[in-house]
Parts: sequence; C-alpha cells; structure tokens
Amino acid sequence: MHLNGAFRMVCALAFMVPAVVRAESGTFDMARWESILNGVRARAAAENVSQNVIDDTLQMPVFIPAIVKSDKNQSEFKLTLSQYLDRTVTDSRVATGKKMRARYPTMLSRVENAYGVPPHVILAFWGMESNYGAVKSRHKLTNAFLTLMYDGRRETFFTNQLIALMKIADQNRLDINNIRGSWAGAMGHFQFIPTTLAQYGVDGNGDNSIDIIGSVGDAMFSAGNYLSKLGWNPNERIARRVVLPANFDTALLRGDVKKSLAEWAAMGVLNPDGSPIPTNDMVAGLVADVAEIDAARDAAQANIIADAVSPDTDVAPMPVITAYLTYPNFYRIKKWNNSNWYAIAIAELADRLK
Repeated sequence: MHLNGAFRMVCALAFMVPAVVRAESGTFDMARWESILNGVRARAAAENVSQNVIDDTLQMPVFIPAIVKSDKNQSEFKLTLSQYLDRTVTDSRVATGKKMRARYPTMLSRVENAYGVPPHVILAFWGMESNYGAVKSRHKLTNAFLTLMYDGRRETFFTNQLIALMKIADQNRLDINNIRGSWAGAMGHFQFIPTTLAQYGVDGNGDNSIDIIGSVGDAMFSAGNYLSKLGWNPNERIARRVVLPANFDTALLRGDVKKSLAEWAAMGVLNPDGSPIPTNDMVAGLVADVAEIDAARDAAQANIIADAVSPDTDVAPMPVITAYLTYPNFYRIKKWNNSNWYAIAIAELADRLK
C-alpha cells in the first residue's frame, strides 16, 4: 500500500473504530487488517483482476463496526406464518407489482421467452427482494466484505465474495466504489451476492455490461436465468392452500415429507372450500405453521378442561388446520432462499400478480 493511502486508511479507521468496539472485541488489530488487505491484493492479482480495480478496491478501505454488530446479533425472533404473510404479501405490494407489469411488459415477455419463467413469478421475487427497487442498499460492498473478513466468522466466504465482486466490476466496466448492497453483501433489484451474480448474471438490455443495480433489464434476465437453472417448471404452480383434519399429524407439515396428491387426499387433505384436491401421481409436500397449530390445540384443550369445571361454558371445537401443498417449484424457491415462509410468500404474491 502506498504511504499516502495507508495514512488515509489509518485516519478513516480512527473515526470508524470507537471505544465500544474495542470494549467488545479488544484493541483493533492493525496487523490483521493489513494482512487481509495484502491478501486481497495478492489473490486478485493472481486471478487477473486489473490493477485499476485492485487499486480502487483498496484505495481507502474502512472497517465498519455496525456491520460486525449486525452479523453477531442477527435477530432470533421468528414471525408466525400469518404475521410473515401480513408483512410481505400486502395490498400495496400487489398494486405496485401490477404497475411494474404494465411498465415493463416487453422486458418481462422477453424473460419468459428466454427462460420459461412467467412475469408474475419474476415480479413476486422482485417485490419480495427489494420492493421493486424501492429499497436502497447503503453499504459500500467493498467495505462490508473487508469488515466481515476481518471479523473472521466466515472469512473464506466473504473473501470469495469480494474477489467475485472485483471480477464483476472489472469485466463489466463498473466503478467498484459505487456498488452498494446489504451489510451481508446482497445487491441489486433481486439481492444477488457476487458469486451468484458471477454464475447467473445476464446482460438483459444489450449494452454488453451486466449491472443488476442500475439496469432493471439485467436484473430481470439474471433472475430468470437463475430460476431456470434451478429447474423452474412454468407448467406447475408453486403451492396450493388446503385444509386438513383437526387431528392431522403435525410431523408431516414441515415440507420434508412428500407424497402423491392421491395419498394426501386419502389422508383428508381438501381445498379450502371443502372440495377434493386434484389427484394424480404428482408429488408434493405439506407446510403449515406447526407452532401456531400447537398453540391452537393447547388453547382448545384448556377450554375443554375449563368446561369440565364449568359446564355452562361454550367450548370451541378443535380448529381445522390451514396448510399448503408444496410442489416442486416450491423447493426450487428454497434453493434461492431456504425458508418455507419465504417460498409460501412468493407463491401467494405470484398468485395475486397473475
């Protein structure tokens, strides 16, 4: 590192490493920080990243304590499925999605023709990931990755992300210092991490550059390509809301047990209106909020016990269970984001955007 650059870095660190960080993690280890920067420089050069991009990346690196705090204190609070859907599949998000469909009909059709992913599915992912581009990421990704590398919990992973980002900037003539994302490194309209972008990124607007932050076309084509490579089947739906008998075995409702539709029907799975579900040899899982079901059962049992003491009290019957039949596309979504709640939200949002 040039002396002038090192001096600016030290000055930046003096403002970015407050006493609270030293109290939590000990004195900032400048030798380790320098080692990380030197390692990035050496590896990037060995992997043929241009000197300009290397210099731009390491020109004035800044350690960001807030990112370490975010990484160490990721919330363990878990929303119920109902709460999650209330927050994600909103009327305003559906309305905006329909506006975006009207704004980008040609681009969405081109994505569907190229990759077999229909517009309502692309729009559902776009809405979930960035609220159609309205959510702006604030962290400079080079600093985010360097900070997480220094923290050390997943140093190899974040090193790979930074090197991939440097190659992307190099190959697509992007200013790496203008690339911003989440504290964990996701960026653009569909929140790709750099290694995912490197593998699935597509130039959707024909300018010989892939920019999933500045170009909606590039972002949509990249998302379509990714879903296609995951095996997306445009002829199958994602999930179907169903109802189950009140005594249904909740061990079968986590999505990991799969049976044919005929087998599920034989176990009492019905459409919400009580009609039979379609029956064929297609295989599906079942997903429901087991914690909510257990709580409802406990409440019903408590009412039964209370009624034994006070016979005049009305006892609510055990509630019918609402669940989702989850088809193969559901499990492809989970390769994008390994969350049952996320995949159900995509299914619900996509259905409302058809």
